[in-house]
Amino acid sequence: MKYGFWMPIFGGWLRNVEDEGMPSTFEYAKKVTQSAEQWGYDVTLIAELYLNDIKGTSADSLEAWTTAAALALVTEKIEIMTAVRPVFHNPAVTAKMAANIDRISNGRFTLNVVSGWWAGEASQYGADFTAHDERYARTEEFLDVLKGMWREETFSYKGKFYQIENAKLAPKPVQQPHPKLYAGGESEKGKDIITSHCDAYVMHGHTVEEAKAKIDGMKARRSEADKPSFQSFGMAAYVICRDTEAEAKAELARITDVKEAAGYAGFEDFTSKSELEQQIQLQDYSVSNRGLRPNLVGTPDQIAKRILEFEAAGVDLLLLQSSPQLEELERFSKQVMPRVEALRAVTN
Repeated sequence: MKYGFWMPIFGGWLRNVEDEGMPSTFEYAKKVTQSAEQWGYDVTLIAELYLNDIKGTSADSLEAWTTAAALALVTEKIEIMTAVRPVFHNPAVTAKMAANIDRISNGRFTLNVVSGWWAGEASQYGADFTAHDERYARTEEFLDVLKGMWREETFSYKGKFYQIENAKLAPKPVQQPHPKLYAGGESEKGKDIITSHCDAYVMHGHTVEEAKAKIDGMKARRSEADKPSFQSFGMAAYVICRDTEAEAKAELARITDVKEAAGYAGFEDFTSKSELEQQIQLQDYSVSNRGLRPNLVGTPDQIAKRILEFEAAGVDLLLLQSSPQLEELERFSKQVMPRVEALRAVTN
């Protein structure tokens, strides 16, 4: 199992807790990332939203790609996975930017391709937010252009959304043939494109049974498409680790006590503009990315046992959220990670 964490660019992950002690500043993001790198974390995922989906649209948030480039300079080992939404980007320019950050990081930059769901944000930032399947059709062309720019000396492309003529990209990325491409999707269209074009699959939070079914299904699609196996299956999860189960449950009750809050502004777009496999309740939405569904809530021993269940189901990367992030990532690294290894040794 590899361990990653979501970069705290929004000031926290709890929509109904006003101040989580996690400022939306680069200094805090740098401190968390440098510390996590020393604690044994493998990956950080930087979400890309121009509005703050957690604390409300008027709240501060960091921009993903400039944050990634800056972090590449002040870290040494950690993989920097950064989201990209085709509706907001020119793919040829994106390929150039990604190659540059990959070189700055010495081959540690990867992409999480997201087709987008927030119509309100798109209208504010001038994006052409179309119907679900058309957004994925744009994503497919976007991926074609990215790979072509990275692989070919001179690249041309004529599609519905993008036209590229005799473009050159140099220097190429450190990673060959290209930086790893992650993506997540629950619709049939999304799964088809991920199966055909991406290297790794990432999921919102699931139960063990849901995760296994999803992973088995994606493996079958990949095999039927005569493609090599996915390099990784990642999953988002919010972790609450406490000395006793009662303390963990009390914290769970506190953070899901839904009340009127600005962070719920995107709830309608998230549930109506995405084709989700599970119904999302307002209480679930209190924590980002269905993070409570994996139930990583309890004592270090309880959480470690659940992690091994996910590992057996095929999850090999956990992308964690926690609050406050710095303190909880340290707690997880010192109390849960060693316990997972100890339990694995016993079961093996």
